[in-house]
Amino acid sequence: MSRVLALLLLLASFAAQAHKPSDSYLRLKIDGAQVTGQWDIALRDLEQAIGLDSNGDGDITWGELRARHADIAAYALARLRFAGDGKDCPLRATGHQVDHHSDGAYEVLRFTADCAAAPAAIGIGYSLFFDFDAQHKGLLNLEYQGRIQSLVFTPERAKQSFVLGETSAFRQFLSYAREGVWHIWIGYDHILFLLSLLLPAVLLRERRHWLPVTRFPDAFWDVFKIVTSFTVAHSITLSLAALGVISLPSRLVESAIAASVVLAALNNLLPVVGGRRWVVAFAFGLIHGFGFASVLAELGLPRDALVLALVGFNLGVEAGQLSIVAAFLPLAYFLRHSWFYRRVVLFGGSLAIVAVATIWLLERALNLKLISA
Repeated sequence: MSRVLALLLLLASFAAQAHKPSDSYLRLKIDGAQVTGQWDIALRDLEQAIGLDSNGDGDITWGELRARHADIAAYALARLRFAGDGKDCPLRATGHQVDHHSDGAYEVLRFTADCAAAPAAIGIGYSLFFDFDAQHKGLLNLEYQGRIQSLVFTPERAKQSFVLGETSAFRQFLSYAREGVWHIWIGYDHILFLLSLLLPAVLLRERRHWLPVTRFPDAFWDVFKIVTSFTVAHSITLSLAALGVISLPSRLVESAIAASVVLAALNNLLPVVGGRRWVVAFAFGLIHGFGFASVLAELGLPRDALVLALVGFNLGVEAGQLSIVAAFLPLAYFLRHSWFYRRVVLFGGSLAIVAVATIWLLERALNLKLISA
């Protein structure tokens, strides 16, 4: 029981990821020596960093925000470095606005980078909020000669560089593939849904008992059907949503994803769907596709290589997913005969996943925050 409790506490730490993660959206346009930028930064993050709600009433007004424009610009631009051909290009704020994203109000900071000449290569350093939020991401859209390249800044990838003349459709494809891999690795809800379906793959349910499979191919083909079904399903809705054919509210999608994790894990505790878990994978994979599409939409699809970027991101998601399966299946098969796997990994792990995903569901559906990040 103590091991199950420890597992519950460990996985409960993921509950801090229930809300849409802290992101900012950085857009840069390079035209010769002229560099213009727009930086959308969540007011809730700025409130935590420098304080905007001067009267403490829980509501940030335009007057309170306007009074801190200079402080916001100084704070943000001190955490962004832009260099052309190895030489710093000083950043200067040029305007402030407010915009709304799916998760709330954002400060829109407009700025320029003053470079002495048109750069052939640029370097960007990003450190906004990394000092107190290791989960924060900066999503960059870089436009040069009509082409758009996207990437993500994280504490592990805080400095990145480009050779402008090398921006091509193929590089865009690789960039989006990389972001697809990264998204599945940090998408705890997607990972826990997949693990919920994979945990019983090395076991058979007979007479209300879990028994180990006798051959590895049996477990492999079970996993193959699950992964293939999930892949086909989320590829369908990812493509339709990213291309603007179907659009669903963000809160509905995120809540449904959390519900899918709860139901998939509950099925391990009280089996209803046995050998047809691939059907569950397909049905809920359609919902997860909308979640992937929201990330892709925030990254921005390049106009000149839209399909290529979409395929690259999707293949990246699959590569990240398969890497998880490759790490899980051999170890699970090795442990399948043990009491530890049946009681702690399958039962305890599924119970912990239900607990975490239920918190996600309540937070997302009711717009609450039950556990602090």
